[in-house]
Amino acid sequence: MKKNPSEYYSQQYNALASIPDHPYILTRWIKDSVHVRRTSAALLHLAYGEAEGERLDFFPAPRSDAPLLVFIHGGWWRSRDKSDFSFIAPAYTRAGFNVALTNYSLAPAVSIADIVRQQLSALAWLYRHAERYDFDPNRIIITGHSAGAHLAAMMMAAIWPAFDPALPTDLIKGGILLSGIYDLDPVRHAEFANVDLKLTKQDITPLSPACMPQTHPTPFITAVGGLESEEFKRQTALLRKTWKSSHREEVPVPEANHMTICDAFATPGHPLFEAAIRLLVSVGEK
Repeated sequence: MKKNPSEYYSQQYNALASIPDHPYILTRWIKDSVHVRRTSAALLHLAYGEAEGERLDFFPAPRSDAPLLVFIHGGWWRSRDKSDFSFIAPAYTRAGFNVALTNYSLAPAVSIADIVRQQLSALAWLYRHAERYDFDPNRIIITGHSAGAHLAAMMMAAIWPAFDPALPTDLIKGGILLSGIYDLDPVRHAEFANVDLKLTKQDITPLSPACMPQTHPTPFITAVGGLESEEFKRQTALLRKTWKSSHREEVPVPEANHMTICDAFATPGHPLFEAAIRLLVSVGEK
């Protein structure tokens, strides 16, 4: 434990404070995402549950029965919206994959445990509606950024038949985890975030993927920006070690910070995008 854990972890995890141009990056994302929604085929705000936050956007692939890539956004479980990340979809739909972006209710109105349950519901809903939206339910790949990577990892650790006996153990066929938080214990000490999250010591083990085994050996890749803090790098290394038997690749992104790693993920030709495609193709093969 650090001598002053609150100060240390607040500095390490307050990623936006270390990115002076973060307002410009977010504005660019929003503008690009508005353009994507105006110019792309999409089904927006599909309800997977009754709460206002339980909505998802679906961007179809140009071919029938293609795999599905599900993206979960970050924002410390308390901010951002799926619509901020529509810019991610076109590169993957052009590569032959359906893309779904999920929303969830935000803290402090709900807990992280509630958000995890909502994402379980979203994935189960997608699996059950595969025929309606013309994708292959046996080729669902999960990805997420920051808090969204935590949620994606929780989906990879889920015991799906316990959630619904009709669901397969291997509902998730692959994972792409970007700059995630997999051990929540330090977050308790990051006051800027925990003022809304209200994590206690008792919450840590049930909500930390790094404390869990994978219930199915889902292959996955990880990436963290070279310009990110030591804690974000430690978090990725920890999950890589914990789930080492199914970890396929750690993709170096030396030029990226905590935000621009999303740009790399959405850019054809970038090593991160190409690594994602390799995983998608390998787990998407029938």
